[in-house]
Amino acid sequence: MINSRTVLFALLAPCLALAGCNLLGSSDAAGKSGEAQKPAGLGVYSSLPLLWGESDDIRGFLSDGQEQGWAHAFIQAQDGLVPLDHLADASGVLPLAKDHVLLLAQPRPLTPQENVALDDWVNAGGRVLLFADPMLTAHSIFALGDARRPQDIAMLSPILGRWGLQLEFDESQQPGERLVDIKEGAVPVNLPGRFRIRPEDGSCTLEAAGFLAECRVGKGRVIALADAALFDDSHDPRDAQRRRKLLETLLARVSVGIGRE
Repeated sequence: MINSRTVLFALLAPCLALAGCNLLGSSDAAGKSGEAQKPAGLGVYSSLPLLWGESDDIRGFLSDGQEQGWAHAFIQAQDGLVPLDHLADASGVLPLAKDHVLLLAQPRPLTPQENVALDDWVNAGGRVLLFADPMLTAHSIFALGDARRPQDIAMLSPILGRWGLQLEFDESQQPGERLVDIKEGAVPVNLPGRFRIRPEDGSCTLEAAGFLAECRVGKGRVIALADAALFDDSHDPRDAQRRRKLLETLLARVSVGIGRE
């Protein structure tokens, strides 16, 4: 049965395109929960080729010899890895334990049922590391309009609006990779967005001029970054190692106090 919250998400989706409201929490508040705890596992839901590589035929898609980037190797090495192809099962529940972290990296638009399931999961204590890119610059072998192509523009306004965030994009900025400083270090970005929050809602704090938002949602926590260029492949081993370390430390940050709130 579709409940009233599902209907609400469905009604709000058209009018919330790239807009939203506000969330809860700060890194300082998060730190009060204790030291970072290693999550039991990592759920991954992404349109990026993090779990499987890109190929235009099934033979290449399944080939063990296919060259993969640093992010693919990092994800595959995680303990308790749970690949997700949906965020709501037949009963409308997100199929991931609360002691896992959910990595949402440029996901495809969520259905109303998935929005509700994700919101419920986080409110009950789930942790989310979200990369929402308003203008994805990663190379893809698939043409625009191909369903296999990564999501070019983040379309997450219903859930961001539910949590109190608004994703914005400055169309006047010039393309090209640059670095944005956050607490964990310098993050490579390319045509990034920025988050805004309602000033009257103290549920969220911003870093780096809105590039990163850390938010409290019920008993859970969300850390959102307005770009996904961190996952781009790097032919420089030292740069790839820096990217891997940044992702690792961001996952540790969102895991602080996991299972104890």
